[in-house]
Parts: sequence; structure tokens; C-alpha cells
Amino acid sequence: MPILSRFKSTVLLLFLMFSACKGQQKEPNSTSETKIEAPAPIKVAANKTEVYLPLLKGKTVGVVANPTSVIFKEKGYTHLVDTLLSSGIDVKKVFAPEHGFRGTADAGEHVKDGMDTQTGLPIISLYGKNRKPSQEQLSELDIIVFDIQDVGVRFYTFIASLQLVMEACAENNVPILVLDRPNPNGHYVDGPTMLKEHAGYLGMNTIPLVYGMTMGEYAQMLNGEGWLENGIKADLTVIKLENYTHESEYHLPIRPSPNLPNDTSITLYPSLGLFEGTNVNAGRGTEFQFQRYGASFMDSTAYDFSYVPEPNFGSKYPKEEGKTCYGNDLSNTPRMSEVTMQWIIDAYNNTSDKSKFFLTSGFTKHAGTPLLQQQIEQGMTNEEIKATWQNDLESFKKIREKYLIYD
Repeated sequence: MPILSRFKSTVLLLFLMFSACKGQQKEPNSTSETKIEAPAPIKVAANKTEVYLPLLKGKTVGVVANPTSVIFKEKGYTHLVDTLLSSGIDVKKVFAPEHGFRGTADAGEHVKDGMDTQTGLPIISLYGKNRKPSQEQLSELDIIVFDIQDVGVRFYTFIASLQLVMEACAENNVPILVLDRPNPNGHYVDGPTMLKEHAGYLGMNTIPLVYGMTMGEYAQMLNGEGWLENGIKADLTVIKLENYTHESEYHLPIRPSPNLPNDTSITLYPSLGLFEGTNVNAGRGTEFQFQRYGASFMDSTAYDFSYVPEPNFGSKYPKEEGKTCYGNDLSNTPRMSEVTMQWIIDAYNNTSDKSKFFLTSGFTKHAGTPLLQQQIEQGMTNEEIKATWQNDLESFKKIREKYLIYD
């Protein structure tokens, strides 16, 4: 074969081989080569010291804080109060909500005034006889910093503390700075709405049981809707989160209170927290708080799960202490996006002496309405009960929309 012919054949062969290989290559925009980047980590407002420290320099500062009020580091974290002091901020006193500044008090247990042994700062209780800072307590302060991790449930008392602190600040012309944190139940709105005539410390405003807002957003709503006493408005600044949306799943690295030890308890809390208004134990006195429910007076033949509550961290006197409780283990429940009545209905239906079940006053305070107890007693299903919430939920969502900071 002439040299030229051999050359042409070789070129043709190479071209065919190259074309075959190219055909096997993946398109650069194909699904198999698309890189899915992990979402940027959420940055809590407390970590944005460059934003808020200049607002505190040269001022006398009071801090509303608890064990969740921390600044995260590459390894571990430091408490906000310690960071403020080390940054030269003149912190004068700490205000402690339910469970106390260091978080050791039981739910409902009065928190005492005292002194923080780590910093020497005076601690003023906001959970006991005094739930609202007085004029005297605010008199030497130029600004209040509020930094508390919430879980987005109306009867979780930290939003009540926020409201009363905002009122006190407004009445005494003291600005308030809210350092925002994610709401682990912020991805939905559900549950019965508080009736005005039943409002109290377990729900001060006509909002649903789960309201789907961060503390910063809710603070804006308190101001905007005129819900502070006499419609006054606080001089409010909210330091925003970064990389957070209401759909974000957020793992709380520190338990927000003694009886919410993990993500499962927090996702179940909106539904199981209603057991606080009954004689049924909801896991207090075990290591699975708000991840189970049961009682000695419930039908033992209806369940294959039982447990015995005993005094422990966060629950000195649990319901049904020392008794065998029959009920359900919910510790494998995935993240929830609704409030359900199925477990309270189940417990009620399996209680032979119905007079033992409800603590009527306490249940109304938690539910925000006497209607829910009546509906359960009348034998309504979970679906039927939830249908009665919808008009109020839609009305609230329209109000809520005005104050949302995050998507």
C-alpha cells in the first residue's frame, strides 16, 4: 500500500476512535456530573460579634440569657456573657428566665435571685414573683441584650419572657437588642389558637400553638401588632441569622431546657407537651422526656410498652413517680410538620376512669382554649379536631407574613 494511502487510513482510524471515545464522555451538564453543594452552615446572631459589639461599646448592659446563650467556636463554644466581658463590654447584670441562668431548675420551679459564681455578676430572676424587670432593675442600664434559644411552641415560656422584657424596656426607654437563633419547629404553623380570655404566661397572645417564627421575627410582631401593654413599642434591634430559612433543619447542640434533651423531644414537644395539662406522664423522670407517654391508670392490655418514672435531672417530682406506666414509646419518630392529637386521644380512650385524665385548668392553659378538652371528651377524631383550627391558622399566617425575616 502506498505511503499516502496508509497515512489516510491511519488518520481515518484515529478519527473514528476519537469520535467513539467522545461519544462515551458525559455531557458537562449531565446529572451525573452536577455537583450539589451542601448548604452553608447557619450562623447564629451571637456569632456576629462584629455587628453588635460596636452597639454595646461604652454602654452599661443587661443580658437576658440561659445556657443556650453561646457563641460557637471551631471546637466548642463560649457563653455570650463571658465573651461580652472579655471584649470589654460593661455587663452589669444577668436576667434569668425559667430554668435559670445555668439551667438547673425544674419546669415551673421558681428561680431565685443570686450571683453567678463564674463572673460575679448579679442574677435577677424572671421566673417567680418577678417576671418583668422593674424600673429599679433597669435604672442603671443603657441597653438590654436578649439571647435565648426558643423551640417555637406557645407554652414554652421564653416568648412570654421576651414580651415582658420588651414591655419593661419600652416603659423605661431602654433599647433592646435581640440576637436571633433558629426555630427548630419554624417550618410550620399549626395547633389551636389561644383565646384572649385564657391568655397567661403559657400564652400571652392570640397565636397558634406552633407559630413558625424565630425570636427576632416574633419580637417584631409584638411591636407591630401592638401586643405590648397599652400598645407601647420597644426600641428594638434584631441581629439576623445567616444562611437560615424556615425549612432549615437545625440540630440544637445544647438542650434548650432540662427536659428537651434531643431533636426527637423537640419535634414531639408541640404534641406531647399538652400532656402537661393531664395526669399522664410524658417521659419526665426518665431519659426519654417528651418521647413517650404513659400512666398506671391506662389500660395495661392495650400496650406492650411500660416504664417507671423516677426523680432525675430536671424532674424532682415526676408524675406517676415509682409507678409502672403503660403507654407508647415514640423515640424513633422522625421530624414532624404538624401538631397531632392522636396520642392524647389514644391515652384518653385507654383510661377507664376518665375523671383521672384531665387537669382541666392546666389543660386549658396549655391548649389556650377549653374547646380542645371538650372535643376529646366528645370523641372527635384527630382529623375532625384539626379541621376546626384552620380558619384561625389562615388568619394568623396573614399577620405572620408581615414580620418574617427569613424565607
